[in-house]
Amino acid sequence: MPLRRPPSAVVAGGRVAVADAAALAAGVRAGQKLSTALGLQPGLAVFERDAGREQQALDSLACWAGRFTPTISRQPPATLLLEIGGCRRLFGGTEAIVAAALAGCAEQAYAVRWAVAPRPLAARWLARAGGGLAVDAAGLAAALEALPCTVPGWPAAIVDRLESFGLRRLGDLRQLPAAGLRRRLGHAPVDDLARAWGELPDPQAAFVFPESFAIDLELPARVEQAEALVFAGQRLFAALAGWLDGRQLLVRRCTLCLRHDDGPPTALALNFAEPAADEGRFRRLLREHLGRLQLRDPVEALRLQADELVARPGESGRLFAQAAAGEGAPACLERLRARLGEGAVQALGEAADHRPECATRGREAVFDLGRFLPSTAGTELALMGVGTTAFPAASGPSAACPDVVPPPSREDRAGPVAGGPASLAGAIGRHRPLWLLPVPQALAERGGSPHWHGPLRLLSRGERLESGWWDEGEGGAAGDLRRDYFIACNPQGQRAWIFRDAAGWFLHGLFA
Repeated sequence: MPLRRPPSAVVAGGRVAVADAAALAAGVRAGQKLSTALGLQPGLAVFERDAGREQQALDSLACWAGRFTPTISRQPPATLLLEIGGCRRLFGGTEAIVAAALAGCAEQAYAVRWAVAPRPLAARWLARAGGGLAVDAAGLAAALEALPCTVPGWPAAIVDRLESFGLRRLGDLRQLPAAGLRRRLGHAPVDDLARAWGELPDPQAAFVFPESFAIDLELPARVEQAEALVFAGQRLFAALAGWLDGRQLLVRRCTLCLRHDDGPPTALALNFAEPAADEGRFRRLLREHLGRLQLRDPVEALRLQADELVARPGESGRLFAQAAAGEGAPACLERLRARLGEGAVQALGEAADHRPECATRGREAVFDLGRFLPSTAGTELALMGVGTTAFPAASGPSAACPDVVPPPSREDRAGPVAGGPASLAGAIGRHRPLWLLPVPQALAERGGSPHWHGPLRLLSRGERLESGWWDEGEGGAAGDLRRDYFIACNPQGQRAWIFRDAAGWFLHGLFA
C-alpha cells in the first residue's frame, strides 16, 4: 500500500521540499510557497519534514544496501555512496548491480537518482544533476565539465559570484587559475573540484552496521487491516536481509511489533525452520502471518527486531552450474506454522521409555543449515523416515503372509531406550509399526484367536513389554504395563501390531 495518498507534498519552512507525481502534474514544484501549492492543488495533503524519520530511512537503506557491498557511506540527508569496485565481478558487472539496486528501491517505493563514477564526489554530483550515467576514469573529466555550477550545492553567495563572472559550467571554472579562485571563492569550492577530479584524496566515513538489528517504521496513516501492513513490513525485512549480508549472519527468530494508538503492542513472532537471510523467504512468511492476523486496534508504527542470530558459515561455489533448488523442507515448515500455528507442526523425538505410547515426544521441528539439530538428529530422522518393515508389502486380499519370521533380537526387544539413535532406528525399522493408534483398540476373540477383519495369524513369537511401575496411579500416566506383543496378519494381507494382557487382545499399531 502507498504510505501517502496522492496528491501529497512534504514542506519545510513554509515551502515545498518534495512533491509526488500527482502534485507535480498539478504544477506543484519544490521551493514553492505552501500557499501557492495549495492554490494549484486545493486537495494537497501536506506533511511537515521530519529529519529524524529521514535519518531512519537512510539508515534502513544503508542496511539494505549491505547485500551489494560492505563499504557504504551515508551523506545526509538523502545520499548513499556504495563502493562497488570490488563487487562487480561477484554480481556480473556494474550494470547488474545498478539494475538490482534500482529494482530493490522501486519495490520499497523509493524514487532515486543514481550515477557511477570512479570518485565519490563525482558520483554524487552526477547523480544530483539527473543521474542515469555510468562513467569510467577516461570519461570522468568530460562528464564533470558539462555540469552546471549549481550542482555542487555551494552557498548561494558563491553561485551568484560565479554567475557574475560569467561562469556557468564546471569546465569553465576549471580553466581558471586555482590561486585566483581561492582568493575570490575560498578554499572549499577549489578543494571540491580537486576531489571530484581525483587530484586530492577523498576518504569517506564508512557506515558501521549496528551490532544488533532493531528498526522502527512510523506509518503516516493508521492501518486497520493486517494485510495492508505487507508493504511497510517489506521495507523492514529488506533492511534486515541487507544487514544480515553485511554482518555475515543468519537469523533464526525475529519479532515484528505492531504499535497501536491505545493499548499494548502486538508482538508477531516469526520463527524460521533453519537460519535464513533470504528476503524473498522473509516476505512469504510475513504474508502468511499477516493473512491470518486479526488486528484489535489500528496500527500506527512497526518495529522489527532480530532476536536470535547465528554466524553464517562459509560456502564454496559450485564448479558447474546446477538447477535452482525448490522451496525445500524448511521453508515449507515455516509456511505450515504460519498457517496452522506454532504448535501444530512438530517432529518426533525419542524418550527413554519401553512403553510404546511413551517412547516418543513431540518436539519443535528445527533445521540447522539443512540438517536437524545435532542433539536429536539421528532420532528425528529415523522416526520420520520409517516406512518399511522386514516383510514384503501386501498387494491385496490374495497377498500371502510369510510363514517364517525371525524372532526379535535382544536389542530389538529392549525397545526405545536412551542408548542411541542407531539402535532405535534398527528396532523401529524392523519390528515396530509406522502408525501407532492413540488408544489400543480391543479385538474380538473367537475360538481363542484374535480377529481383525478376519482371523489374525501370528507371525512372530511374543515380545514381553513390562514397564512403568514408577508412575502407576498418576493422573494421565500410562502406568505399569504387562503386555505380550505379536506381529499378526489378517486374510486381506494387512499386518498389525497386537498385544495380549490380562484384559484380552488389543490392536496397537499398523505396519505400512
